[in-house]
Amino acid sequence: MKPNFALWGILFLTTLFAACTRPKIKGLPTKDSTIVAVPVQKIDSSGVKTEPELMISELAFDYLTAKSKVSFKSKTQNIEDVTVNSRIKKDSIIWLAFSQFGFEGARGLITKDSVFFMDKLHKEYFKSDFETLSKSFNFNLNFALIQSILIGNMPIPKRSGERFKKEKDYFMLKQEQGKVVVENYVGEQNKRLKKLLVTEQPTKKTLSLDYDDFMELNNFVFPYSSLIQLDYQSEQDKQQYQTVFKIKHQKIELPKTPLSFPFSIPDNYKRKEY
Repeated sequence: MKPNFALWGILFLTTLFAACTRPKIKGLPTKDSTIVAVPVQKIDSSGVKTEPELMISELAFDYLTAKSKVSFKSKTQNIEDVTVNSRIKKDSIIWLAFSQFGFEGARGLITKDSVFFMDKLHKEYFKSDFETLSKSFNFNLNFALIQSILIGNMPIPKRSGERFKKEKDYFMLKQEQGKVVVENYVGEQNKRLKKLLVTEQPTKKTLSLDYDDFMELNNFVFPYSSLIQLDYQSEQDKQQYQTVFKIKHQKIELPKTPLSFPFSIPDNYKRKEY
């Protein structure tokens, strides 16, 4: 049976964020290629040192390209070593090309307000806006959230009054967003997000992201591998299931010149609903 690359792409998207909600995110700075952030020790009016406030190191860029190997396993599909070529224009476009055995099976295009996937094997395509997707999957999905997760930034910006707690070689920040609890684990040495744990309180659905293999990228530390795991209970049979993505970046670049984002749906392709 032919693999359904369009469905695979949609599952990839929704698995990342099915347990997560977030407020609107402001755009990342563009003046420098990186942001170098360090802890700052505060001193109150009496001269007593207070708990340090941790500043997170996050990537600033105009364009990003990546070639990655992705594996996916769920209760219905098990796909190994899919090659994903991606291109990002900051705060604007995310372009994805899925291929296996040297053949491109699908493309995806994510803009500020819409999501498109084109399945070349089945001559089908999927199109939706974020408002519709958010209602369908019961969480607030938006472009800024997808961009943040793909580049390893915190999905919810640190808000005034929130404090990190030191735990072994991590700093942990717990955030609440409605019925969702988000735990951010930031590395003590590189000040980068290393683990994200999201729990939806009513259903106990959990989403975990583990970033690893941090390497230098234009004087910035970037995670070259990640493990994404969603644990949930099916509404149909009430059984527990798990969906797992493994992503290994083979090449990451931050081009200085504009990129192209070729995406065109042939007239004979049938629109598919999921």
